[in-house]
Amino acid sequence: MFKATLKSLLSRKLRLVLSALAVVLGVMFVSGSFVLTDTLQRSFTDLFSSAFANVDVSVSPKAEKGKQPEPLTPQAIADVKSVPGVASAVGDVQGSARPIGKNGKVITTSGSPRFGFNWTGTGQEKIRDGKAPAAENEVAVGGFLATTGGFKVGDDIALLTLEPKKTFKITGIYEYAGGRDSLGGELSVAFTEPVAQQLLLGKKDVFSGITVTAAQGTSDDALRDAVAAKLGAGYDVKTGAALAKEQADQINEGLKFFNYVLLGFAGIALFVGIFIILNTFSIIVAQRTRELALLRSMGASRGQVIGSVVLEALVIGLIASIVGLGAGVGVGALLATVFSSLGGSSLQLAGIGVPMSAIISSFAVGMIVTVVAAVMPALRASRIAPVAAMREAATPDRPLTKITITGAAVAALGGTSLGFGFNQASLPLIFGGILVAFVGVALLTPILSKPMVSLIGRLLSWSMPGLLGRRNSARNPRRTAITAAALMVGISLITGVSVVLTSATKSIEKLASGQLQTDLIISGEGQVEGRPATFQRDVLTKVEKTDGVKSAFGWASDGVLQGEDQLFAVAVTDVNALKEMFALKPKSGDIKPLRDDQLGLPEDLATEKGWKVGSTITLQLAKGEPRTYAVGFVWAKSQVLQGAVVLPESASKDFRSDQIGQAFAQVRPGANVADVQKRVEPLFADNPEITVQDRSGFVKQTTSQFDTVLLMIQILLALAILIAVLGVINTLALSVIERTRELGLLRAIGMRRAQVMRMITVESVVISVFGAVLGLAVGLALGVATVQALKDQGISELGFPWATMVQYLVVAAVVGVVAAILPAIRAARLNVLDAIAYE
Repeated sequence: MFKATLKSLLSRKLRLVLSALAVVLGVMFVSGSFVLTDTLQRSFTDLFSSAFANVDVSVSPKAEKGKQPEPLTPQAIADVKSVPGVASAVGDVQGSARPIGKNGKVITTSGSPRFGFNWTGTGQEKIRDGKAPAAENEVAVGGFLATTGGFKVGDDIALLTLEPKKTFKITGIYEYAGGRDSLGGELSVAFTEPVAQQLLLGKKDVFSGITVTAAQGTSDDALRDAVAAKLGAGYDVKTGAALAKEQADQINEGLKFFNYVLLGFAGIALFVGIFIILNTFSIIVAQRTRELALLRSMGASRGQVIGSVVLEALVIGLIASIVGLGAGVGVGALLATVFSSLGGSSLQLAGIGVPMSAIISSFAVGMIVTVVAAVMPALRASRIAPVAAMREAATPDRPLTKITITGAAVAALGGTSLGFGFNQASLPLIFGGILVAFVGVALLTPILSKPMVSLIGRLLSWSMPGLLGRRNSARNPRRTAITAAALMVGISLITGVSVVLTSATKSIEKLASGQLQTDLIISGEGQVEGRPATFQRDVLTKVEKTDGVKSAFGWASDGVLQGEDQLFAVAVTDVNALKEMFALKPKSGDIKPLRDDQLGLPEDLATEKGWKVGSTITLQLAKGEPRTYAVGFVWAKSQVLQGAVVLPESASKDFRSDQIGQAFAQVRPGANVADVQKRVEPLFADNPEITVQDRSGFVKQTTSQFDTVLLMIQILLALAILIAVLGVINTLALSVIERTRELGLLRAIGMRRAQVMRMITVESVVISVFGAVLGLAVGLALGVATVQALKDQGISELGFPWATMVQYLVVAAVVGVVAAILPAIRAARLNVLDAIAYE
C-alpha cells in the first residue's frame, strides 16, 4: 500500500506542486516572521552593547510615578567622584533637538530619535572633520545628520529645542567606532555644555545623567553598589551592561508585538490554504475513485485507504515545509535588510540566523495544516464501496442539508463569540469569533453557490462557451464553494477594515462640521518625545491680535495621575472660547473661567468616577506635589475632549511642558478664512513643525493616517488573496484533468480551442466574483458590527466604501481571468483522440 501511494503521488507531479504551493506560501510567512524578528532582536542587542561600550556605571535621577524627574546638580557629580574606585565621572546633558533642513522643514526619521547632547570629548564620538564646538553659537553634528541634511563644516544649521528656532555654525562632524555615521539612524547634534543645559533641560548647571568610569581593578558591579550607597535612594544607578540589556529588551518587546502581527496574517494565509488543500484532496479523491475502489476490491481495508490519502498529505506537507522554510529564511533576510535601511538608518544587522522556533513552527504548521485539511477527503475515500470500481462515473454529489445546518450553527456560535468579545473588549473572543464565523460561512457557502453562481454566470453566458462555463461552475456546489471561500476570507477582512475606517472618517467629518465651530486649527504635525509639537504662548497672543481673528484659545496638555489611573489633562487659556468653539453644553454647573483650584469634566468621565460639581479630586502633575481640585462644571456628552480633564491655565506650569500644543481661532463675521489663515501662518515661520489649517484641511490630515493603515493591511492580506488565486488555478487545473474526456468530446463535436479557453475563463471569473461578493457581504457584516461596538469610542457614524467595494469586484473579475490562463491553455491543447480515450 505504501509503494502504491508513493507511485500514485509521483505519477501526478502537477497535482503535487499545486497542492504544496499554498502551504509553501503560508509556511514562508511563518518562518520569515521568526527569522526577521530574531535577526532584528540580535541586531538591536549588538547596537545597544556598542552604544554603552564606554559606560561602566550610569547614574540618572529616579522618577516618581506621574512626576517628571528633577535634573542632577553638580553636587551629585562631586559626590560620585568622591566614591573609591571611580576613575572619572562626567555629567551628561541630553534632550530633544530637531534639525531643520535646507528646505525649511524639520528633518524626520523612521522612528529613530532626534536629540542633542553636551560635547564632553570622553564619549565614543570622535571628530571626523573640523573641530568640537567651543562657542555658544557652535555645534558639531553626527555623520548621518550631515549626510541626510547635506551639511558640511562651516554651514549654518537651524535647530528646534525647548526654545524657538536658533541657528548655529557647524564646526565639526563626528563618527562612531568603525567609521559609522550613526548607531541606529539617529539624528544627533552636540552643543557646548552651558548651551545644552539651557536649550535641552531649560536650566543652567544641571545634568540629565552621569557617566562613571571604574578605576583599574574595580568591577562594574562593585562600583555600582558603592555609588548607589553614596547617593541614596533618589537615583537609578546601573551598569552599562544592564542599561544596554534594558534598552534592548524594550525594543525587543515591541518586536514581539510586530512578530505577533505578522504571525496573525500568516495564520490567515494558512487558514485560506486549508480551503485550498481541502478542495485539492476532494478533487484528488474524486479522480482516484476507481483506483481506490480497485484497491478495496483487492483487499485493502478502510484504514489503509485513509492511510494512503493521509500519507500523501504528509509527503506534500513535508515537502512544502522544507521549501517554505527555505523561502522564509530568504524573505526574512530580505525584510531585515529593508527594515535596517528604512529612512537611511543603516542599522548594522547581526548575521542572519534560523531560530529553532522557525524550524519547529514551519514543520508543525505545514504538516499539521496539510493533514487536517486531508482528513475529511480521506474519510470519504474510505467509504467507497468496492463495487464502485465497476462504475464509470465518480461518486455523485451529496445532499447539502447536514452541512447547511452545521454551517448555520457554527456561524451563530461565531456571531455570539463576537458579540461577547465586543462587549467585554476581549481580543481572544473577537478573533476566535471571526475565525469561527468564517468557518460557519464557508459551510453555508455550498447552499448559496448554486443560485448565486447561476445569477452571476448569466452576465457572461451570451454564447455557448459562456453558458457551459456557467453550468460547470454550478455543477459541484461544494467545490465551487470551497474555492470561493478562500477568496472570501481575504476580501471580507479588507472590506471590514475599510468599513470601520470609512465610518471613522465620516464621524470626524461630522464632528468638524457640527460641534467644532472653530475656523482655524493650529497644531503640530509631528511628535516630540511622545508629545505633540508645541509653540510659545506669546505667539498665541499675536494670533488673537491678527486682523480678522475674532477670538483664539489654546491649551497645554499632559498626562496626570488620579490615584493609580492615568488621565489626559488640558490647561486651557480661555474657557469661554472653548465653550463657544466646541459647542459645549453644561450638564451641571456653569461653564465659565476656572479658579486655580477648580477643574471641568466631561459627562462620561464624571459618571464613570462618580464625580459631580463640588467633588474634590487629587491629581499628581508632572512637577510638584499632589494638588486637590474641586469640580467646577460638567459638560454634557460630546464627541470632543472625551475623557479629558480641563484644568486652569495656571496648572500648565507643572506640566512637562507649559507651551501650547494646540490652538483654535474663530474669524470675524464677513472675514475670509483663507485670507486670515495667510496672515496667521507667518507667525509660525520659526516653527516649521506647526501647521495652520482650516477645518477641511484638519480633517484631511487627521484621516490621512487611515489610508496608510488600510494600505498596510491590504499589503499584508495580499498573500492570503494570492493563495486564494492559486486555489482558483488549482481547482481549474485539477478540474481540467478530471474532465479530460468531456473536453475531448466537446472538441470532437466542433468546439474550437478559443471557445474552450473562453469556457474555462468564464468558469474562473464566475467563481472569483462569487467569492468577492461573498467576501463583501461578510466584510460589511463584520464592519457594521465593529462600528456599533465602537460607538462609545467616538465612531458615531456608519460609512460604506462603495467605490472601494466596486474596485474589489473588478479586481476579482481580473483575478478570475488571470487564474484561468494556465488551465485554459492546458484544456485547449488537449489531443482530441487521447482525451476521448482518457480513463
